[in-house]
Amino acid sequence: MDFKLPMLGEGADSGVVVTLHVKVGDTLKKNQPVLDLENEKAVASIPSSVEGVVSKIHVKEGDKISVGARILSVSADGKPELVAEPEAAPVAAPAAQPVPVPAIAPPPAISALPSGVPPAASPSIRKLAAEIGLDLTRVRGSGRGGRIELGDVRTFIQQLQALAFAEKSAAVVPAKPVAESIDFSKWGPVLKKPVTPLRSTIARRMVENWNAIPHVTQFEEADITDLLVLRKKHVEAYEAKGARLTVTSMLLKAVVDTLRKHPIFNCSLDEAAQQIVYKEYFHIGIAVDTDNGLIVPVIRDADKKTVFQLSKELEDLAAKARDRKVTGEELKGGTFTISNQGGIGGAHFTPIVNKPEVAILGLGKGALKPAVRNGKVEPRTLLPLAISYDHRVIDGANAARFAVDLVEGIQGISEAGLEL
Repeated sequence: MDFKLPMLGEGADSGVVVTLHVKVGDTLKKNQPVLDLENEKAVASIPSSVEGVVSKIHVKEGDKISVGARILSVSADGKPELVAEPEAAPVAAPAAQPVPVPAIAPPPAISALPSGVPPAASPSIRKLAAEIGLDLTRVRGSGRGGRIELGDVRTFIQQLQALAFAEKSAAVVPAKPVAESIDFSKWGPVLKKPVTPLRSTIARRMVENWNAIPHVTQFEEADITDLLVLRKKHVEAYEAKGARLTVTSMLLKAVVDTLRKHPIFNCSLDEAAQQIVYKEYFHIGIAVDTDNGLIVPVIRDADKKTVFQLSKELEDLAAKARDRKVTGEELKGGTFTISNQGGIGGAHFTPIVNKPEVAILGLGKGALKPAVRNGKVEPRTLLPLAISYDHRVIDGANAARFAVDLVEGIQGISEAGLEL
């Protein structure tokens, strides 16, 4: 009996074998982990749906396999297969294809009556057609007996516009440049490593996001001197209960409160329906730096959780992300993202919006700076804030108001919200 790669979930049909947990001769039980499969940004353990003694393994670590590919064979007596069958070949990456130019078909609203046959239409329609120079013999009527209505004229004009736009777009589609391989070893020693599936996914997503979204970044600074005092006061109590109180977990409440005041930052643009979708839930993505690349797990319903719950969940999700144990579902559904580089260093930067979201908050490293407070210059810890947003949806004035309210929310975090 063969065990084949089952369906992996919505939108996932292949992956790379990271680890094999069985070998020939092992006794396999149902639901026992067979291998770890890397797909997109997650590594999933694939359990067996068969049981018996493993007689042959058809894949090896590093193979890219698709749903339905044979992984292993089992037999009741443990004897190896007598007939050797070809192993599942890794799925080859599709070759670059030229961009097809779409065929332009005439709109369905365009008709053509025989020459000299007058179309059936009211005097007002005929007068309108004469004023705008429209040949009514080319308009398909939807009324009784093919009579042309006002809606038919409107549809005809709209479809002519769409046809003209399609022709223009088809004429200017640029050819994708062919990737050129350069022999860098001509100038010195090199070390080559294959691009991992995760890095490929990150690269593809970043290009898509950057090309699809007109980015603008709003910069600000928040005074977190008092916030750091509060953190120092409560950090031990949180650790005693198994949670790590961080600046990010403290800021989550301020971020959600600001999103409530400015719902346009918690929405998505549905380009197909030409609608702005305002979300009444707050699922906050947290960018996590891992050895394999950037992963963004999502904290769901951040508005309904205490700072302690947020701290605990944030720590757990970050650990799962670094161990590549985060599930595909835990990476979906975000409404707004926070990327905190403060633990590494650096100040302002320009984070890329995580489509289909419309905004992302970048946090730099808080630094001690001279600041004017109550008419006096004092040393204060200022936190760099960078809010990148989709300019198709959000205007600069909206971003400025969001930044002002976010700074106010951060600087207004009270001790009452931290108490356990």
